[in-house]
Amino acid sequence: MSNALAIAHVTQALALLIETNLPPDIDIAVKVEPRKPPADPPTEPTITVFLYQVTPNTSQRGNDLPTRAPDGTLVRRAAAALDLHYLISAYGEEAELVGQRLIGSVVRTLHEIPVLPKDIIEITGERAHLAGSDLAEAAQRVRFTPTVMDIDETSKLWGMLHQTPYTLSVVYQAALVFIEGREIPAPRKPVERPEVRVLPFGAPGAPLPAAAVGAAGPAEGPVSGQDGSGGQDGRSGQAGVPARTPEKALAKTAAKAPAKAAAKTPAKAPAKAVAASPAKEPARSRKAAKQAQAAKTTKAAKSARTGRSGGSAPAGGGDGARTSEGDRSAGGGEGRAGRGAGAGGSEESGRPAAGSGRGEDVES
Repeated sequence: MSNALAIAHVTQALALLIETNLPPDIDIAVKVEPRKPPADPPTEPTITVFLYQVTPNTSQRGNDLPTRAPDGTLVRRAAAALDLHYLISAYGEEAELVGQRLIGSVVRTLHEIPVLPKDIIEITGERAHLAGSDLAEAAQRVRFTPTVMDIDETSKLWGMLHQTPYTLSVVYQAALVFIEGREIPAPRKPVERPEVRVLPFGAPGAPLPAAAVGAAGPAEGPVSGQDGSGGQDGRSGQAGVPARTPEKALAKTAAKAPAKAAAKTPAKAPAKAVAASPAKEPARSRKAAKQAQAAKTTKAAKSARTGRSGGSAPAGGGDGARTSEGDRSAGGGEGRAGRGAGAGGSEESGRPAAGSGRGEDVES
């Protein structure tokens, strides 16, 4: 870290760095001045180092707060991180291309020595107007990086220099310069006991899961910003109205979830099954019974015709046999009726027709 003289110190040190490294490329006397380009171009060889812009360093913008050790000791004060932008111009005899030779020497020097050396900083700090600068003790060294500027940006830059004619120049950025504050921040209470807790959802003091918070509604969680009662203590945003505890909210959510799931899925599959199957089996049974009855009647008629073709049995001397419907329905096998005697036996009585033959009704 360094104090408020760091910006001027870097500018003066850059001019001294360029002046020290001109030989042996330049064998003429050259003045190196930390100033803006003059309105009247000088005739003698001159190099001007002009700081035209100071910008915050974007990479260190979030590190500008004071830092303390775990015991509360101040480690670093608040500091501003800055980038410095320099316009380096060269003047000299155009016939001998002095300006171009000087720019070439500047580019070579800053390419070989991109970091500002500590000895140059110490020599520069001996000047009266830089007394009290502590740039030499800074841990962060200043680095110079060339900046590419197109014609439009160059014209805008030189347009800001009122009535100053353009001359051959290069642009460099110096980073990083820290300017530390002087004030000592108020001490804070040190950390007494580091503690890390891992709690499952639903445990006392644990936060509610996202699903539980959404189902419980805004009234069940802590609301901040109203009457100063919101936040981590779990109170409601309204004064005097305590919020529901996490255990109650979680129990309510757990009870709602099974009820919703049961309400969506009950009795759909049984209803479909019952709707698809009722009254079909009785209808099919009645139809099959009718078909069986028709088939039995047809077979009985055929059997009767077969018994008659055997001739006429004498009275009292013939046997008549048939299969009764009751025997077929009960056992499904071959049934025979009792033998009867007499002429003119019918199919229903089991008696054979008149004649000497025997009539049988056999169901296969």
